[in-house]
Amino acid sequence: MSNDDSLSLPGVGSAMIFSAGLGTRFKPWTDKHPKALARVNGKSLLQRNVAYLQEYGINNIIVNVHHFADQVEDEIKKNDGWGSRVIISDEREQLLDTGGGLLKAKKLFPPGQKFMTCNVDILTDLDIRKLQSFHEEKQSLISFGVTNRKTSRYLLFDDHDRLCGWRNTRTGEEKIMRGSDVLIQKAYSCVVVFEYDVFGLIPFTGKFSLIDVYLHLAKDHLILGYDHSGDRLVDVGKPESVAIAESLFT
Repeated sequence: MSNDDSLSLPGVGSAMIFSAGLGTRFKPWTDKHPKALARVNGKSLLQRNVAYLQEYGINNIIVNVHHFADQVEDEIKKNDGWGSRVIISDEREQLLDTGGGLLKAKKLFPPGQKFMTCNVDILTDLDIRKLQSFHEEKQSLISFGVTNRKTSRYLLFDDHDRLCGWRNTRTGEEKIMRGSDVLIQKAYSCVVVFEYDVFGLIPFTGKFSLIDVYLHLAKDHLILGYDHSGDRLVDVGKPESVAIAESLFT
């Protein structure tokens, strides 16, 4: 992994790894540890995501903490950020979900620069350069990875990759923000490129999800899904998914 700043993606000043969650699906590990420090082939999920960003020259990284926050901080210090500059966004007092966590961390991002986010419990080999190129070419406000994998909650797109809504196939709940003759459902990969301007457009406060932000902004702003179906991706949300992750990520 290179720490050469010359490899950094144009305009992407930093990235945030969402690491604060309670990990209730990952018990019994999360009874005594944060999910971010769960191991896959001897390396923590957090270390693996730091290394993933390093592959693309992204070395300024924000990590939010809440559940067993001290353990996460200690691991980062012990390993000197695994070669990256890691800044903590402290959510010990209140867990804010992805949207609230991002907004709280606003002051930690370089003003005016594009940035990225990813989730600590998602392992993927999505090519960030291709996502960035897609984002630049389409001139979108937000671009994120999506795939054709099966899930219960889908984002809905028109045939130009533009976000139109959300659907829960388990409950039948649906939110349509933009009309379209075609609604194509894709699964969210949690790897996202944002324009810095998004901070001035978020109407929510406190605890809220990024999905809420996407849906609210989709009415008036260009928010796109980048289909990277065929790439490796594992949601390490449950203990049994560790074995799957270990078979794909050495």
